[in-house]
Amino acid sequence: MTMETFTLQVSYRQERLDIYLVSQRPGLTRSQVRQLIGNGHVLVNGSTSKPGQKLNAGDEVEVGLPEPQPSALQPEDIAVNLLYQDADLAVVDKPPGLSVHPGPGHPSGTLVNALLSICPDIAGIGDTVRPGIVHRLDKDTSGVMVVAKTTAAHQHLARQLASRSMSKMYRALAVGEVLPAKGTLRYPIGRDRINRKRMAVVEGGRDSVTSYEVVRSIGGCSLMNVFPQTGRTHQIRVHFAAIGHPLLGDGLYGKTSPLLPRQFLHAYSLGFMHPTTGEEMTFTAPLPEDMNEVIRCLEAA
Repeated sequence: MTMETFTLQVSYRQERLDIYLVSQRPGLTRSQVRQLIGNGHVLVNGSTSKPGQKLNAGDEVEVGLPEPQPSALQPEDIAVNLLYQDADLAVVDKPPGLSVHPGPGHPSGTLVNALLSICPDIAGIGDTVRPGIVHRLDKDTSGVMVVAKTTAAHQHLARQLASRSMSKMYRALAVGEVLPAKGTLRYPIGRDRINRKRMAVVEGGRDSVTSYEVVRSIGGCSLMNVFPQTGRTHQIRVHFAAIGHPLLGDGLYGKTSPLLPRQFLHAYSLGFMHPTTGEEMTFTAPLPEDMNEVIRCLEAA
């Protein structure tokens, strides 16, 4: 088996080996690290290791990464707007109603299946279930996503995401008049203790920061540009619901709307550094037609 091997020198005491490796190589998930450890591909000072092993300053950690394995997922002919593509990455405008990757209840018909048809290079990159995926959007959230086509690109983009150097701007429509018209929401987010399908602002939750600016008021709603500084699950939806202004159409955190069968949330812009050339790149996707129709209806009311 062909392996990519790298060695890390621990600079200060670490409580867990698996968490340390994820922090050093953000392209790896904790489950992937545990699998590597279980398969004997992670050595600490030349010996096999355990995920919860403590590390001391001066310890040497050697990691072997097997070559990506082809994904068992099948390519499917699903319409997705490709905004850009080169040897390292692809940028797409994800349509609403499309899950990013397979999961319980949707084993196929996802963005990953569409991408395997458009750019088969992603097979096995990063994860066999989520090949090429660097970040996600909710099923009913539309807009710009970047996908990695090589392991190096995946790791580079994942580091940008982890360091918050990847810039994101969403367009959202919240119910009511959001005041002040420009601000930052800082509320910790965790799993809702009553409804486990929801996230919520909870004491002891993960640090979560969302900045926003109201573009204009329309028919009793606030059209906003939103800039998430962290990437928690449902973060924008949870934060605005927490201040009494859920997104229009968000049945999970607010109320459904006859104007739109989903939450009014669109990933409008994404900026990042190209993993090979270092070029600063920014991509935008216009609002889908169903959102434009909502705006027209509110303006005419």
